[in-house]
Amino acid sequence: MGSIGKGAKGAMGAKGKAVVVGLGATGQAVTRHLVAEGWNVLIVEDRTDGRTADLAHRLGAALGTVADVASAELVVPSPGVSPRHPVHDVAAESRVPVVSEVELAWRAYPRKQLVAITGTNGKTTVTTLLAAMLVESGRTAVAAGNIGQPLIDAVHREVDVVVAEVSSFQLQYTESFRPAVAVWLNIAEDHLDWHPTMEHYAAAKQRIWAGQGSDDVAVVNAEDELVCAAAASAPGRVVTFGLGEGDYHLDDDVLWAPQGRQIMARGDLRRGLPHDVANALAATAAAEAVGVSLDASRAALATFDGLPHRLQLVLDAGGVRYYDDSKATTPASVLAALRGFDSVVLIAGGRNKGLDLGALRQEVHRLRAVVAIGEASSAVASAFEDAVPVIRAGSMEAAVDAARAAARAGDVVVLSPGCASFDWYRSYAERGEDFVAAVRRQEAIS
Repeated sequence: MGSIGKGAKGAMGAKGKAVVVGLGATGQAVTRHLVAEGWNVLIVEDRTDGRTADLAHRLGAALGTVADVASAELVVPSPGVSPRHPVHDVAAESRVPVVSEVELAWRAYPRKQLVAITGTNGKTTVTTLLAAMLVESGRTAVAAGNIGQPLIDAVHREVDVVVAEVSSFQLQYTESFRPAVAVWLNIAEDHLDWHPTMEHYAAAKQRIWAGQGSDDVAVVNAEDELVCAAAASAPGRVVTFGLGEGDYHLDDDVLWAPQGRQIMARGDLRRGLPHDVANALAATAAAEAVGVSLDASRAALATFDGLPHRLQLVLDAGGVRYYDDSKATTPASVLAALRGFDSVVLIAGGRNKGLDLGALRQEVHRLRAVVAIGEASSAVASAFEDAVPVIRAGSMEAAVDAARAAARAGDVVVLSPGCASFDWYRSYAERGEDFVAAVRRQEAIS
């Protein structure tokens, strides 16, 4: 599995020219790896300046062009590089293999245990939880992939298990990637500005277990019809989880494992909203699949406070609680947040990713009002037309002020945008921090 390139351009394992598309954190890690393996690496970067050329040089590579793909033996696009980027047309015409960093990491993998986690929502939380469960059990683990550290770096760490969060972008260009445990949490409309269709998106996700064998495990959401249907193609053992059904499930406010084994009471979780419970069940199922005891999983769950910008409580003032859910960049993730509350003032909007914001009406009975922000404010307003009051705001400060005015004692105000942040902010984290600051300023002057 140490070979990389194949096809018309060269024999398996040949070290020739490789083109890396994009020079962000993943592109840099891939470049370091390929240079160390003896490849002649050229960087294709759409936005270049003198610093880009200098960075490429320091990595042992050079800047190239799309035309260089025709004479390459390998192309590695960074996550998020569109399938409509011209490098793909040239690679297809020239029969040059295109693989992701995840595939490259697998081929270089020194055979520790690898667990991969994908899904539209909850990937980072479940990846973090599973790594904590492994550590609690006395094993060393690293959370990597889409969560932060590139997988190509993490696979060489001195740890027992690598837990990889993998996106559809990364799975799209895999060939032999084979996690011992493959977790698919859920699927809903997302990234349709990258994937041409929902079917294309789902097919990419399904590749998480395409390379598995009969000894491997697929962990799937029993309550997601599309995921369950796709699991019929999983080569190994299928383990299910879900709130109402599944091998790992919730019953009478208790989380259960197979054979009637109690994991813990819902009330013993630091936070027991529906998606928190689902994430806990998925992580426990994956943990048992790699040999972690229920005691270790239970201990990790009991101390897990959640991650920043994921329904994080900011303030409880005047009987109103304010939550930062800035990471919610799809309608599905907004709906998951809303289902945890009875009466909500929702702040939503940003830059739409080609998704149907009308889906937000599914939980309209929980909403007291909606504050629409960002480029998608008109689409948000249209989604709730004649259903609930909608106020448009031109800044986060104005949005928080409007939400505070609309809320009543017992309500929650939730920033759960359902859109990307790149109209007003550089990241969802920056958006969430601005929300938190605005909430605290409003409270200070009230």
